[in-house]
Amino acid sequence: MASLNRNLNLQPNKAMPAIFVGHGNPMLAISDNRYSRKWKALGKTLPRPKAILSISAHWTTPGRVAVTGMDQPRTIHDFSGFPDTLYAQQYPAPGDPELAKEICTLIQSPAIECDAAWGLDHGTWTVLMHLFPKADIPVVQLSLDLNQDPQFHFDLGKALSSLREKGVLIFGSGNVTHNLSQLKPSAASVDWAVSFDEKIKGWIDSRDDQSLINAKKTDDLYRMAHPTDEHYLPLLYILAQRSKGDVLRYFNADFDLGTLSMRSFILSEG
Repeated sequence: MASLNRNLNLQPNKAMPAIFVGHGNPMLAISDNRYSRKWKALGKTLPRPKAILSISAHWTTPGRVAVTGMDQPRTIHDFSGFPDTLYAQQYPAPGDPELAKEICTLIQSPAIECDAAWGLDHGTWTVLMHLFPKADIPVVQLSLDLNQDPQFHFDLGKALSSLREKGVLIFGSGNVTHNLSQLKPSAASVDWAVSFDEKIKGWIDSRDDQSLINAKKTDDLYRMAHPTDEHYLPLLYILAQRSKGDVLRYFNADFDLGTLSMRSFILSEG
């Protein structure tokens, strides 16, 4: 178990990156494809974090916020109808109860619960198995309280940003567009998805955080892109990390299955 209070060898004021990843179809984890190849390549360039805090679209806890607090989180196969090979995958990264406690202390409002039942869901492990294939870096997950509005999630992300200075890589996993009823496997991309993705990119590039926070209320395409909010919210947690010294770099900026934006980005000090 790693502790944030031990062996911190970071350069003064050198923050760990923050990464938003479009995780897409779970099968991307076990097939050779352009997305997993990019994850592997990116992983080779990253500094080694003391721990990873993951905010995944696939752990929702309406009415509360929780963080995994166990020594050894289980690998969760939270999907159905896929080949046995996918269910056989394990990502045996350790947990970090000390980091979980620190998060609960750092964030007083809302109160955050330490959870001993969840683990690492596929929003987390399908990408981390390529970024950090040795599974030797402690990982904790933070849940999404879907009863709260986007401003709440952005503000909570901002409150967590100091962890980057302590060697924690903050990782968000969702998708810029995610409407499973509108997938078009035969199409390279679909107009409405491209339009929404480009609008989000424009707001990110112009640092228009308020438009990103208010997109659910103000953008006509939001409900087509996100019938439910959980795949959008991790984006806000990572954008809340951005400081004046951060450089933002996109990767995997295209579409899978026609309408699923895989746009991803990393924030790192320039």
